[in-house]
Amino acid sequence: MKMNNRTVAGLTLGFFLVALASIMPAHAQTSPLGDRNQRLLGLNAPTGLTVIPIFEGAYENEDGSISYSFGYLNRNSAEVVETALGEDNYIEPAQFDGVQPTTFQTGRHTGVFTVTVPASARDGEVWWHIKSGDNDILKVPGRRGKLGYTLDKKPRPAGSIAPVIWATEGGPKGSDPMGLHVEEVLTVKAGAPVTLTVHTEDPSVRDMTDDRNAKGIPVRASWSKFQGPAGAEVTFERHPSSEAPAPVSEAAARRGAQPAGPEETKIASGKGTASVIATFTQPGDYVIRTLVDNWDANDSTEADQCCWSNMYQKITVTP
Repeated sequence: MKMNNRTVAGLTLGFFLVALASIMPAHAQTSPLGDRNQRLLGLNAPTGLTVIPIFEGAYENEDGSISYSFGYLNRNSAEVVETALGEDNYIEPAQFDGVQPTTFQTGRHTGVFTVTVPASARDGEVWWHIKSGDNDILKVPGRRGKLGYTLDKKPRPAGSIAPVIWATEGGPKGSDPMGLHVEEVLTVKAGAPVTLTVHTEDPSVRDMTDDRNAKGIPVRASWSKFQGPAGAEVTFERHPSSEAPAPVSEAAARRGAQPAGPEETKIASGKGTASVIATFTQPGDYVIRTLVDNWDANDSTEADQCCWSNMYQKITVTP
């Protein structure tokens, strides 16, 4: 990706403003802001604000197809928003609908899913529409465009690339935001714990004489509800095989860093298996997203669209 931090920041702001403008009713653009729009523009409200869809950029694939990467910003500081697939959460053209999340964690989340369009449609557009609560609908386009919209999978300055991931030994592998959609559907009972596992290896080639790399760069795996019945809770418990997370230093805590939750673990060597124990409180069809990253490297960060991989696993929960 031929983008520096300033370019990324500018693009992100641009996408934010495009999405924000798309929901403003006509009268709000020509008259004083009312209470509702003041709430809309506030940045730190705990609940009631919008989820903003964000277009991250486009990957050119070897077969001529295009993968559009999307993320989001849930502006609420204390509300996980859930919006079911349908008239309040859909993608156009309809043939690409259904791959987007229905559960939106608080804060900014980059490259949460991709939409891959064939070479024959590479010059068209893909629109994601999302409505949260009683707010107006937001929409954002995925499109090919100028160089600033182009993402790539090339090594970063210190060698980092996205980890490789697979669900079962000998099974198909994936990487980058396009990641891996697991074909097998797990079936479990509501309230019964199930172990979810990801295998991973970081293929990054780094200068091991650099003190920052001398101890190796770990990979982190974290799990979250991606799709599922609204209000249905998925709880995560640290698996006995998980490495104990490092404590947060006092200095990091003062900067707002939080201890790792039970849904997160690290593999210190950068290669191995990570697991978590998940329990589903209600029956229904779910998708769990597994995020694997190497963001502890000095040249790897989601702000620079590197370096992480997504795995999506369907789970049917019975009574």
